[in-house]
Amino acid sequence: MKKWMMLSLTAVFAAGALILSGCGKNDGKKRVLRMAVETSFPPYVSVKNGEVTGIDVDIAREIAQNIGCELEIVVMKFDSVILSVEKGKCDIAASGITVTEARKEQIAFSEPYRKGSQVVVVPQDSAIANADALKDANIRIGVKQGTSGDAFVSKNLHEPERFENAELAVAALAAGTLDAVVYDGDPVKELLAEYNGKLKILPGALTEEEYAFGLNKNDAGLLRQFNAEVEKLKRSGRLQEIIGKHISR
Repeated sequence: MKKWMMLSLTAVFAAGALILSGCGKNDGKKRVLRMAVETSFPPYVSVKNGEVTGIDVDIAREIAQNIGCELEIVVMKFDSVILSVEKGKCDIAASGITVTEARKEQIAFSEPYRKGSQVVVVPQDSAIANADALKDANIRIGVKQGTSGDAFVSKNLHEPERFENAELAVAALAAGTLDAVVYDGDPVKELLAEYNGKLKILPGALTEEEYAFGLNKNDAGLLRQFNAEVEKLKRSGRLQEIIGKHISR
């Protein structure tokens, strides 16, 4: 009986050590960190010249290198990004993931690396002057499905029209089939550049949010390493360098 208990305890501790190990395996091989992303979220994640790039990609790649891991980018729909980490199919969730209480039930969050906000986009000649006007149930509001903007509009305004990505929502706004779009500030500014002043962002923000990387709750070692590296990037100024490479303001 004692021998069986010792073997069982050894197995438990071994499993725990594996979960808490983070990167750097004993056999000398680098751990490959799979990062789930959705690529329609510039400047955080997008595709340029056939390559997945952006703030999140650069930060994660640098952190992975610093802790002795390799980074593999796994592209999927936004609805699947967090779920893939929760289920252990990927190690990291990215694409400007906003920290919310609901998401904390699914995954662990790294230290935040940038503040964000939800803003309102309307046509340049729109009669909508402020966010209060959106409470009118006749106002057609577009959102990207599964985002914090979707959650905000659904809870505080009224049922929105949901789109697979923000490009489709903004295109519908420009075409006149929507009255407003609610989306993250930085990415929507990137999108509006393509419309030559036909669309505008209303003054003020609907929310104040924080972006962070999502990790599996059971991988405490990787979370600890990730947080330490985010803090190093902040202290050294390297984080702002990475952000400044993609956002010139």
